[in-house]
Amino acid sequence: MRYLFFFLACLNQAFAQNIHIRVNLIGYFPEDAKVALILSEEPIEGKIGLVEALSGESVVSGSPEPAKGAKWGRFQHQYWFDFTSCKKEGVYFIEVEGVKSVGFTISPQAYGNYQEDLLAFMRQQRCGYNPYFDEVCHRWDGRVFFAPAADSTYYDFSGGWHDAGDQLKYLITSSNATARMLLAYELAPKRFIDQVDGYGHPYPNGIPDVLDEARWGLEWILKLHPKEGWLIHQIADDRDHRGFKFPHQDNANYGWGPNSYRAAYFATGKPQGLGKWKSEATGIANLAGRSAAALAMGARAWAPIDEPFARRCRKAAEELYLMGREQEGYQQGNSYGAPYRYNEDTWADDMEWGAAELYKLTGKEAYLQDALRYAEMIREEGWMARDTMMHYQKYPFMNVGHFALYAAAPEDMQAQLAGWYRANIEKVLNRAETNAFRIGVPFLWCSNNLLVNFITQVELYERMTGDTRYRAAMILHRDWLFGRNPWGTSMFTGIPALGETPVDVHLPPRALLQETPPGGLIDGPIFRTIHDYLKGLTLNEPDEFADFQNDFIVYHDDIGDYSTNEPTMDGTADAILIMALWSKGY
Repeated sequence: MRYLFFFLACLNQAFAQNIHIRVNLIGYFPEDAKVALILSEEPIEGKIGLVEALSGESVVSGSPEPAKGAKWGRFQHQYWFDFTSCKKEGVYFIEVEGVKSVGFTISPQAYGNYQEDLLAFMRQQRCGYNPYFDEVCHRWDGRVFFAPAADSTYYDFSGGWHDAGDQLKYLITSSNATARMLLAYELAPKRFIDQVDGYGHPYPNGIPDVLDEARWGLEWILKLHPKEGWLIHQIADDRDHRGFKFPHQDNANYGWGPNSYRAAYFATGKPQGLGKWKSEATGIANLAGRSAAALAMGARAWAPIDEPFARRCRKAAEELYLMGREQEGYQQGNSYGAPYRYNEDTWADDMEWGAAELYKLTGKEAYLQDALRYAEMIREEGWMARDTMMHYQKYPFMNVGHFALYAAAPEDMQAQLAGWYRANIEKVLNRAETNAFRIGVPFLWCSNNLLVNFITQVELYERMTGDTRYRAAMILHRDWLFGRNPWGTSMFTGIPALGETPVDVHLPPRALLQETPPGGLIDGPIFRTIHDYLKGLTLNEPDEFADFQNDFIVYHDDIGDYSTNEPTMDGTADAILIMALWSKGY
């Protein structure tokens, strides 16, 4: 409930005492495990209290509990304060030695309808007609390369979403984003409202906005598959990176002048690149499999609304899935003048997902058998078992295919699917034991995406099994995203509305209009060993979080830091499901 943030202005921290209290800035459900973390340069001797803001009454009081794990930066004294016992709805703050935390709520409605903010951010990322700018951009996408047609032949690949602060478009991320929004609708259909039409105009059209946004992605996937045997996987490349620009005034030049045609890369399943840097590729099944999953889910969702569109989705889903079977392996992103690209190297998870969704759509036994086979191939492969990986190497960041298959799988396979989820959850939690915040993700580029997907995996595991043993640990990871972290900041722009949130983000509206669109999930904290290696990264202003950095992990709310403070389209789409599930409480 957003009214609580009225109290933020008066409940400030006394930084002079060098005590800093970290809580979830949005708040907590009454039944949540509730743990604050306190950072201090000196030992804390007094009691810690949970105080009801309106009455000033102390409702929970206790001695500080030293937190186990590696110390954070200069703060050699770190403590936990557990106030799980407080279940009464209201607005509270925590106080220790005269220092007060920001105010927060305990309420079944703590998370309001924040999923709608995330959908608004997705609309702001649209390519083609963009309702945020009220302009049409990149209408000349694109001219093909590596296709069974002469290089530079034009086809219409307009539409889709800009990937992040740049204006590239990838099927790698857009296929996942589309499918994840459809999953959110399937699991929580009543949590979404209708405020805009299909163009994003503020006129309800009788269709939940999440379906309108998913259709924007589905229409683009259909364009990228203009005929049997064809699939385009990327529009533009790092020639895009020419500073911040309005999308309808793109100054990038791909050989046809600025703000004109852009390269469109055909998925060949082989290494590609028009410049110095070449991708690695062994097939196209990663793209074909999860595009098939998105289209199959779209066919189910849209059948009662627009049956001809649903038929188009079904036909393309089956065609793309077959292409994936015929070209097993992975297609990666392409770069041109820099070594950075999406390094995805898994594909069986995507084919499992596509087969499972097609089985639900068609009832064809062959799809079920394929899904079972691909599940056995991928098992628990993914980032959760690893301490490091290349950028987007294990993508998507959780295997939705196991969840999609679960209900249709034989009992023995259900146990396997749940066991693979459980094994990876426990690997993350083992890593979490090493630090006071109890966070188990490696701080790679886009660490917040990993956090969101770990949380999602726990939520889906609970739905599969009814086993809630990981709930408390999941809540600690959720709370990190909303302020229980060293910097005391939310990792979503504008959420909560009056809290400490990313403002100076690496995004054109911020650079050009001094506006920060709400609802975007930023990349998040990153290992210094990665941060300091990246090219073209600089801080434009003094680091407001300098006191809270350490020697190993860094986060900046600075437009020049694209590695930690750039909102991403696919990370935001991934988070829509958990926001929707939380919007009415557990």
